[in-house]
Amino acid sequence: MKAVILAGGLGTRLSEETELVPKPLVEVGGRPILWHVMKIYATASVTDFVICTGYKASMIKRYFANYFLETNDIEIHTATREIEYLTPRSLEDWTIKLIDTGLDTMTGGRIKRVVSYLDDTFCLTYGDGVTDLDVREVIAFHKSHGCLATITAVPSPGRFGILDMDQNDVVRRFHEKPDAEMGWINGGYFVLEPGVIDYIVDDETVWERQPLERLASDGELRAFRHRGFWKAMDTLRDKRDLEELWASGSPPWKRW
Repeated sequence: MKAVILAGGLGTRLSEETELVPKPLVEVGGRPILWHVMKIYATASVTDFVICTGYKASMIKRYFANYFLETNDIEIHTATREIEYLTPRSLEDWTIKLIDTGLDTMTGGRIKRVVSYLDDTFCLTYGDGVTDLDVREVIAFHKSHGCLATITAVPSPGRFGILDMDQNDVVRRFHEKPDAEMGWINGGYFVLEPGVIDYIVDDETVWERQPLERLASDGELRAFRHRGFWKAMDTLRDKRDLEELWASGSPPWKRW
């Protein structure tokens, strides 16, 4: 199963960091937040990634192109220009497609642009949110209900898009960022069928608006409720909070 990661946004609320690097490359514990997200999926044996880039796309490509070089001990022979890798193999066995989906493309448009790489059920998330969620449980839940889309719902820490759900976890309505409501919110970590692409019109389509709203109204959106740890790195304060958790030696999202 593939995991699509949306990693092309400007990250304006973290501008202190994103003036220099794209948000997915902002580091927590010496590793990009994107790497942490990928490790969460890898723990669930999802290791085939399609990364939708945009802002500073070349930096994300360079990071992975040089990944083996930068994450292993090496021996350099200057006379022959040879590089010997002292680690026998990479710690990660991942397949990574890095697709430039445009600088100004909206989240839905980015998904639509990588449709040619998606031929079966796939995962989707953002390149900036970490959790102790077991992705395998979300996949199993998705396969059990037969709808087009599963969204991971987490308790709202503040002002986010709200999910209205019934006792059977059927999402009746999705409404983004209301002014004064609390409840369950979009925590990312979707599991989707290729049919959701039909709900995306073009590059201007915001995944969290019309597509999710229509999927909900059509009865095709179900929610997996996760009550454990979840945090999105939206601001510098969020980054500092995650750094403190990592420095504690037992960050709750580290299950590898």
